[in-house]
Amino acid sequence: MPTPPGTPPDVISRVVASQLSEREGWRVVVENRPGALQTVAMLDVLKQPADGLTIYPMSVPTAAVPALMPQLGIRPDDDFIPVVKLSTSYNVLVIPPDFSAKTMPEFVALLKARPGQFNFSSAGFGTPAHLAAELFKLEAGVQAVHVPYVQPQQRLADLLTGINHFDFLASVTAGDLIATGKLRGIAVTAPSRIVGLPNVPTVVEQGFPNLVVEDYVGFAVKSGTPDAVVGRLNEAVNRALRDPKVRETFEKLGATPAGGAQPDFRDFMRKQVGHWSRVVKEAGIKLPQ
Repeated sequence: MPTPPGTPPDVISRVVASQLSEREGWRVVVENRPGALQTVAMLDVLKQPADGLTIYPMSVPTAAVPALMPQLGIRPDDDFIPVVKLSTSYNVLVIPPDFSAKTMPEFVALLKARPGQFNFSSAGFGTPAHLAAELFKLEAGVQAVHVPYVQPQQRLADLLTGINHFDFLASVTAGDLIATGKLRGIAVTAPSRIVGLPNVPTVVEQGFPNLVVEDYVGFAVKSGTPDAVVGRLNEAVNRALRDPKVRETFEKLGATPAGGAQPDFRDFMRKQVGHWSRVVKEAGIKLPQ
């Protein structure tokens, strides 16, 4: 597990791991190995035999690794076999409620009027919020300063007190803050409105179709794993995702069960790697040394 305990990818992976244990009779152990833009866990999996017994959970940062850390020579779409997507979710562009902007175009106009005077926060370099914000800057033609955080509580505190001016929060985190008026949600990075935030318009509705950013979790194994093993894992995960308890748990996290055929997730990850490599290059994102 390339993220810390309690993070959405961790919880989602554990829910599915529990189902695999219960339904298939497999003994599944979840080991958290966060760090270095998820590459600690990634490199650990690549040291293991290609037998399908060690699984790597992929998410948005996975696709950005080749561009952000080229010195490692990792290609997640080549070094791994993407087996199956577990979940899909989206982020929400949130701003302080005292801002004059009520819509995305109005917020873009505000940023353009004061270039470089606004900050945006994230959980760190290469995280979904960071990458979504960098894509937003490119698509909207605006400037803003990135402020990465290690502690999620401090990130939210500084957002709520106005130290930082916008963020692309996970929908489950943003929901209560928007409902209580602590933040204003002005756009969801989804192609259509989401169930948890029906009153927040999408980026597509507001004229930014290229800002659709899917946050996802999916299982992968080391390249060279036999097709039969990959197929068996894909089928088992698809069965697990159909369980009503899984759907209920995912919904509490603002996520929707995905599933599907192995080639579909493979093609999806290839497109993701290409997409985020372009964004990193065009935005000139450099990891701090």
